[in-house]
Amino acid sequence: MAKEHTGEEQIFEAPEFNVGSWVDFEGKKTGEIKLSDFRQKFKVVYCFQSWCPGCHSKGLPDLKKMVEALEGSDDIVFLAIQTVFEGFEENTYEKMVETQKQYSLRIPFGHDAGDNGKSRSNIMTNYKTGGTPWFIFINQHNNVVFSDFHINVEGTISFFKEMT
Repeated sequence: MAKEHTGEEQIFEAPEFNVGSWVDFEGKKTGEIKLSDFRQKFKVVYCFQSWCPGCHSKGLPDLKKMVEALEGSDDIVFLAIQTVFEGFEENTYEKMVETQKQYSLRIPFGHDAGDNGKSRSNIMTNYKTGGTPWFIFINQHNNVVFSDFHINVEGTISFFKEMT
């Protein structure tokens, strides 16, 4: 489920991710990834749930298209985070790993089911997202400059190519 989006965008300083479970670009368990790991880089954070139809029909294909189009750029980092806020038994760490493999996305994936593993996702709370699929763009100065359900993937790719 997703809340109604008002279309009002605000730029704000990005809070730390606070996501404890991560896999690296090869799908291997890794330590906690922090926002500070990517200083001076533009961060594209994709939020999803493994059971979300829109995540599979639109969000993940858009993410894959962006990752492939911008492969090799040292100025942009892509991250995917399963932001669980419902369906805790279905949107598991294992399903997150399966999703990474299903789309052959060689980017870090995180699993965020809240502080106790069965509460609202920390990313959703801290970044004020409205559901899934959701894209968050964090600039080189760690300010959130975009946060929404929908992106124009071709326009986004063009913007990033011009930026780098």
